[in-house]
Amino acid sequence: MLRELDRLRDEIERLRASRRRLVVAADDDRRTIERDLHDGVQQRLVALAVQLQLAERAASSDPDAVKSLLEEMGRGVQEALDMTALLAQRTYPASLEADGLAVILRSAALNAGIPASVDVAADSDYPPELRMTIYLCWLDILARESGGSRATISVREDEGALSFEVVASTDRSVADVDRMRDRVEALGGELTIGSAPDGRVRVTGSLQLS
Repeated sequence: MLRELDRLRDEIERLRASRRRLVVAADDDRRTIERDLHDGVQQRLVALAVQLQLAERAASSDPDAVKSLLEEMGRGVQEALDMTALLAQRTYPASLEADGLAVILRSAALNAGIPASVDVAADSDYPPELRMTIYLCWLDILARESGGSRATISVREDEGALSFEVVASTDRSVADVDRMRDRVEALGGELTIGSAPDGRVRVTGSLQLS
């Protein structure tokens, strides 16, 4: 009886710790987005505002300078649009529902500049929280990709579960996967990390469909 109570206490503590990590991770994501907005998009827009003022002042006296400023401003606008698009992708990619899981996984690798192989042998009509979980795990691995070989991800439906496997060259340790594991387990799934035959890191997950 005492042993069972101790087991229940340990389980409750693990659950509390997991929920706390989920909250901390969500706050960390918000801080990162705020910092990227401030240091990236906002600073780019401030620079554009300054350039606009300079263009207005030079409009009547130095047409060549205005043309040069307008060209630079055009590049700045495109950079700000690209930054905004990347932030939107990290927050919640609209194409996850519009284009399906395979498209957004390939897009994530392309945006990260990581050569990757994406194999999704499953329908795209799954609950959005499951697709988002696989997407976030993929993003997390890509962010720590150390290069040297092609990262791979495969997704399968198997016996009432949506399973995925990621193989990549990363120095990620077991202690670093709490964030991914917490999200997967919060949805009733499982996540494990190990080594592929070629020595790279292999992350496997399974998410219940019902």
